[in-house]
Amino acid sequence: MEEIDIKTTREVGSFSYKALLMARDMVKPGAKLLDVAQKVESFVKDNGFGCAFPINLSVNEEAAHYTPTLSDEKVFGENDIVKVDFGVAKDGILGDCAVTVDLSEENAKLVDASKKALENAIATIRHGVAVKEIGKVIEDTIESMGFSPIRNLGGHLVKVHELHSDIFVPNYYNGDDTVLEEGMTVAIEPFATSGNRDLIVESDVCEIYGFAGEGLVRSPDSRKVLKEISEKYGSEPFAVRWLSNVISDKFKLYLAIRDLLRSGSIQQYPMLVGSGMITQAEAEVLVTKDGCEVLTK
Repeated sequence: MEEIDIKTTREVGSFSYKALLMARDMVKPGAKLLDVAQKVESFVKDNGFGCAFPINLSVNEEAAHYTPTLSDEKVFGENDIVKVDFGVAKDGILGDCAVTVDLSEENAKLVDASKKALENAIATIRHGVAVKEIGKVIEDTIESMGFSPIRNLGGHLVKVHELHSDIFVPNYYNGDDTVLEEGMTVAIEPFATSGNRDLIVESDVCEIYGFAGEGLVRSPDSRKVLKEISEKYGSEPFAVRWLSNVISDKFKLYLAIRDLLRSGSIQQYPMLVGSGMITQAEAEVLVTKDGCEVLTK
């Protein structure tokens, strides 16, 4: 297992949570999603951090991976359930945390289902615990409150420059005997839904991508964008709007993105949607011998 810089890991976790709370407090009816994203991401950079990934502002049946477009005019509605998912980065160490904002104030039980599941999961974590046991706690908690856990989303091991690493922490009892070990950094993220199915699917909306390699690209615009991506973002996900400094023309920028996707130079992370209202709670923890340390606090 890789050695971690515990001081930086704690610093990243703490500031990730600070940025998350800033975003949470900006989510109000009538507020523009793009304004929230730009202000929070700028705040992070102004304080000497990078973004581990573009801020996710996913609404209602959207589970994850919605980040505003280059000229997004969307505003939060007074009845929206908003998942705010974000984390900061420093020296390759990545933060990841999330909270749900219920603007209608009528879905407290659904919000509490994912929140309580996270609390109970954290109480279960220790060196040697199997991920299936964490999943069972999450599943039992959410179902006891009358909702369903999203079964094809879950937590994950976090490594340097690798947000979603090779351990998946399920939101239900999946029989996986993989165990967590002391010193691991893990994100735990229960999703609860009021929908009639407990799976999410990819939509045709995508604003988040990741560098995949140097594919064959002939267009000068595409080559300029690819150079920016490979040099500035590496393995970390990026938003299309972050590339407007390279190509300011929206049509040409999205044309370059399509070109890079066809060439295999980038991979996409589409918006994920379910069949009903969805809530999320997430924290990043450091596994210890007898429990865990919550980093995003």
